[in-house]
Amino acid sequence: MTPSTELLVAIEHAATAARTPTWKRLLKDPQAVITASILIVIFVLGVLVPFLTVHGPNEADLSMINAPVGTPGYPLGADEVGRDIWTRLLHSINTAAISALIGAGVALVIGVVAGLIGGYFGTATRATTEWLFNLIMTFPGILLLIILMPVTGGDYRFTMLIFGVLLSPGIYRIVRNLVVGVKNELYVDAARVSGLGNLRILSKHVLFVIRGPIIIAAAFMSGSAIAVQSGLAFLGVGSLQIPSFGAMISSGFRNLYIAPTQFLWPSLMLGVITASLVLLGNALRDTLEGAKPKPIKVGIGQRVIGNDSTTPAQHGALLEITDLGVAYRGPGGRPREVVSGVSLSIAPGQVLGLVGESGSGKTQTAFAILGVLPPEALITRGSIRFDGRELVGLTDTQMRPLRGKEIAYIPQEPMSNLDPSFRVGSQLVEGVRSALGLSTKEAKQRVLALLARCGIADPQRTFDSYPHQISGGMAQRVLIAGAVASRPRLLIADEPTTALDVTVQAEILDLLRDLQAELGMAILLVTHNFGVVADICDHIAVMQDGVVVESGSTHEIFRNPQHEYTQLLLAAILSEDSVRTDPSIAATTEGSMR
Repeated sequence: MTPSTELLVAIEHAATAARTPTWKRLLKDPQAVITASILIVIFVLGVLVPFLTVHGPNEADLSMINAPVGTPGYPLGADEVGRDIWTRLLHSINTAAISALIGAGVALVIGVVAGLIGGYFGTATRATTEWLFNLIMTFPGILLLIILMPVTGGDYRFTMLIFGVLLSPGIYRIVRNLVVGVKNELYVDAARVSGLGNLRILSKHVLFVIRGPIIIAAAFMSGSAIAVQSGLAFLGVGSLQIPSFGAMISSGFRNLYIAPTQFLWPSLMLGVITASLVLLGNALRDTLEGAKPKPIKVGIGQRVIGNDSTTPAQHGALLEITDLGVAYRGPGGRPREVVSGVSLSIAPGQVLGLVGESGSGKTQTAFAILGVLPPEALITRGSIRFDGRELVGLTDTQMRPLRGKEIAYIPQEPMSNLDPSFRVGSQLVEGVRSALGLSTKEAKQRVLALLARCGIADPQRTFDSYPHQISGGMAQRVLIAGAVASRPRLLIADEPTTALDVTVQAEILDLLRDLQAELGMAILLVTHNFGVVADICDHIAVMQDGVVVESGSTHEIFRNPQHEYTQLLLAAILSEDSVRTDPSIAATTEGSMR
């Protein structure tokens, strides 16, 4: 088999694995199957205890004190007071299961919710949750449980509830750190731009991605809860009427030299349960956890430290930007503007090209319009009006009705803006439902129609595919379909053709031109490519170092550029005629052909 064939086979296997349901992948993992089977058998024995025993867990028979294994009616023998070890062992399984459910459940609910909030939202929220959980971590856990035993009445269920609170800082820190990384993924920003609320983003796009580490942590916490409850029982803390592994081990330890097997059975069962929980958690983690998130950009809002502009909006302008300033704090703490005094105007149905090299402030201007500047960004001055409404200073909640419905966004890197954990269709349907309030069936029909309209030959197959199963050009068409689904009035396209080859680039530009004419929407095209601008734009604004140095109609700028930076950018375009008529290039080309 050649290397290329092996690569194709590997890719096909990866694609097949991505399409396989989770439970089928788990069934192919021996570790998951063995440990899950062991736990199921053990806990089913606990559930069936009324049918498998003839004695009560605290029923003592003085004639059976320290009865050996195999005694009639006492298959595992009897303990130091004549109680059936088999019966107490099965009842101890139920005690362990309830302890794990309460302890791990309380820790997960508190830790996951607080971790999502603390990791996703701003610095003040994170500082508050940090302080609260640091305070909880200062409590001496086991000592506190013993001290509070009179309050709980010796009931292990209340003890495990308190222990779950004490466990929550561990899961909080795991979730918070994971969320801090995932929230910076481009597909999370794309979900925000499409108009999804924070609750939906956290529950679907964030929690779904970080579920793997949470699962393994839950397995460890379940084992910890069982071990702590058993340890307290071993020390004699709590009700003596509750059968548990700890109480049985304590009894067996006292009779270690008289009847060693009394110590063996509960110790073996406790070890098997805790080990199986940890190994099963590892297997689930390996199956469910996808590619690790890589922080890229975007934040959760924008801060305004100056907005003194009182310039009225131009008559007939859909988007009006006046004297906009965006800054970041430098090493000395002083704000340094990356966008300085930008003024733009886009009329309904107009296509404006915002042109400049990397770092000129184009994307920062676009993000300011969408309200998704990073948390470190400061809007120092200026105004952004959309259809007469001031956008500067609006909260995420106030911007949400505009994003995805009135103002749509096409990102620069299509593959990074599609969530790899979900099929393409489900992501588009989610955005359409959020923006338009349609049912799932109606949204699916609309998405399929849009995929066909965007030039995708087999819409259903693309709808059912994962992002890694489609090409970059097709992914860009998918994002365009999602962006225009709500028939927005303004479409912001951030370098929509940069990552595509020339042929696909031309097709995407044709598609944007057709959709613009069909829907009558205005387009703000952010690009560094004057060739793209010449193909689709009505007007041009040229940016350099955060400043608009020249603006005008496309025809005027190309025919008679005034600013030297614009002239430099236009001179960088290599025309076909110059290649054919340049003697040195022609001679080199002729020599290479020979």
